[in-house]
Amino acid sequence: GDQFRRVALEDSRRFGLFGKGSVLMVTSYPDRTSPVLRGAWIMDQILAAPPNPPPPGVETDLAPVGDVPKSVRERLALHRTQTSCNQCHGVIDPLGQALENFNVIGEWRERERDSGVLVDSTGTTSTGLPVNSPAELRAALTTDPTLFVTALTQKLLTFALGRALTHYDMPVVRRIVADAEREDYSFESIVLGVARSVPFRMRSSP
Repeated sequence: GDQFRRVALEDSRRFGLFGKGSVLMVTSYPDRTSPVLRGAWIMDQILAAPPNPPPPGVETDLAPVGDVPKSVRERLALHRTQTSCNQCHGVIDPLGQALENFNVIGEWRERERDSGVLVDSTGTTSTGLPVNSPAELRAALTTDPTLFVTALTQKLLTFALGRALTHYDMPVVRRIVADAEREDYSFESIVLGVARSVPFRMRSSP
């Protein structure tokens, strides 16, 4: 039917946003997966902490070189040998690498298509938590629920105000998140917090 209805998933790999083909496709290149794109998407959209853009003159092409294709993981490891690159990639890559068993269109796989090597999705976050699978990635990102709730609140407030947020909006965001904690961070409490906020109620016409 064309109505909304609840669907109970049995495959834990498909739980949440990380198991959805649309997210996995938009964070890949047409011909290969990208732990960098996926990790950066998580930092930007889930944690509201977008990574810095690469410095000028840095080679970002990870196309395989030579007769024997290197795995994406090996190519990234080579890229991280540069100190200027490792500062960001050391944080970004483990997040995206945890989703490497998903191919470009979100199908689960055990081997990479180009190299034929087994997918190695192991990694560790900057805080020392293991992220070797989508399940462990979700667990790591929810150890501090305020991170995601803050990101969600910022996006809802941006939509409600019709403008980008600035530094002086952040006390309002923090207040909404703190108030929502008493309601176990329910979506309703966040929406009501946005609707009751001073920036939303005091908007003025140009």
